[in-house]
Amino acid sequence: MKIGVISDTHNYLDPRIPKLFSGVEHILHGGDIGLPMLLEELRQIAPVTAVMGNTDDAGFGYRLSATVELAGRKFLLHHIVNPQLLSDDVQEMVSREKPKVVVFGHTHKPFHETIGGILYFNPGYAGKSRFGMPRTVALLHLEKKEIRVAMFTL
Repeated sequence: MKIGVISDTHNYLDPRIPKLFSGVEHILHGGDIGLPMLLEELRQIAPVTAVMGNTDDAGFGYRLSATVELAGRKFLLHHIVNPQLLSDDVQEMVSREKPKVVVFGHTHKPFHETIGGILYFNPGYAGKSRFGMPRTVALLHLEKKEIRVAMFTL
C-alpha cells in the first residue's frame, strides 16, 4: 500500500502534488491545512485523514488528533509532537492507541525515526516557500515487513 504524507500546506497545494501522489491509496495530512477546500482537492486524489494545526481556524472543525488503520497498521496523527520528549497528552494517546506510526508536522523539518518501536514521521512542509527552507512531501510504502520512506523536494 502506498500512502501520501503531507503537512503544513498553509492554504497552498503545490501543483506537483497530484502527480507525486498519483496511485496513493490514502493521504495523511499532519496539520496547518488552511481552508477546507485544500482537503477537497486532496480527496480528488485519495481518501484523506487530516488534523488541525496551530494556525488552522477552529471554526473549520478539524480534529486535534486522529487515528486510522491502513494495511494492518495503526497511524496516529497530531500536529505538534516532540518525539524525544512527548507531552503528557501525546504520551497518553500513544499509550492508549498503540500506533505503529505517529505522523506530525509543525516544525517544517522532515523527520523519521523509530523510537520504542514506533515510527515518528514528519514529512516537512509543503506550503509556499518561506525562509529558504526546503519544501517536502513523502510517500510511505507499507510493505509486509517494513515501511519504506520516500521523501520528495517540491
